[in-house]
Amino acid sequence: AADQLNRRGHDVTVFERNDHIGGLLMYGIPNMKLEKWVIDRKQKVMEEEGVKFVVNADVGKTVKAADIVKDYDSVILACGASNPRDIKATGREADGIYFAVDFLTRSTKHVLTGKKDGWVDTKGKNVVVIGGGDTGNDCVGTAVRQGAKSVVQIEMMPKLPDERAANNPWPEWPRVCKTDYGQEEAIAVFGKDPRIYQATVKEFIADKSGKLKKVKLVKLEPKKDAKTGRLNMVEIPGSEFEIPADYVLIAAGFLGTQDYVAKAFGVKLNARTNVETAEGSYKTSVDKVFTAGDMHRGQSLVVWGINEGRHVAREVDEFLMGYTNLP
Repeated sequence: AADQLNRRGHDVTVFERNDHIGGLLMYGIPNMKLEKWVIDRKQKVMEEEGVKFVVNADVGKTVKAADIVKDYDSVILACGASNPRDIKATGREADGIYFAVDFLTRSTKHVLTGKKDGWVDTKGKNVVVIGGGDTGNDCVGTAVRQGAKSVVQIEMMPKLPDERAANNPWPEWPRVCKTDYGQEEAIAVFGKDPRIYQATVKEFIADKSGKLKKVKLVKLEPKKDAKTGRLNMVEIPGSEFEIPADYVLIAAGFLGTQDYVAKAFGVKLNARTNVETAEGSYKTSVDKVFTAGDMHRGQSLVVWGINEGRHVAREVDEFLMGYTNLP
């Protein structure tokens, strides 16, 4: 969005809450998937073209939203779906449980700087990852590369078939089991797939000092709800079992935008806690405030962030100028 609006001739400033720009590109995606010199190169090009970047600016906390609204002709909120889904199980307060992006951020900062402040070092430790998506896979790959003693990945849903089922023909999206780089590396190191399907955490078990030592899991089975017809994963009585865990990394997805940002600007949220806009629009309920990306559509892909950034830039340009010739 900043790139497009700057090329149109607007004076653009980007406020970033972290110490480096890039959001999830910088700290949520490990270096082995996206080397950070790519982001640094793009930042340098944009700065030379006139875009201003202000880092360590946590708008809604260290920077007042009211000041930004007052000082600028238009504001775009592109703060991501950064409210992580938690696991509410007994023993959640144990030491050694981290949200996935927090763990990945600490790891990336250590790789970039060599400093160990706040670094979560999984070398020689038993690691349990909760969640089967891309972020969970990144946690698996990172723990393997750090030299973890064991890595287990917990998935609630049943394992998908290795090949297309009869009711999933081309050109439908293939609903098949995907083994990504993290799982491939775990298989190469430990000799087995790290994933446990149809299971969830029942309890986090710590020692007397409060340090996590084990997790109690319970097996799940799919059952159709008689009223709604929805397929729910329900616990199988008596199926509990324990596995060792020095660290648990929660990669269970995101619930939407962090509410302090939305409250600071006074924008309305929808039922999914994303910033509300009219269908096909990026304008929020507050005058001259727009939104785009995960904050607008919910947790999604980088390519959708790029797409929405271009679309919101076009809408902001038209709002400011009365017309737009942005693509």
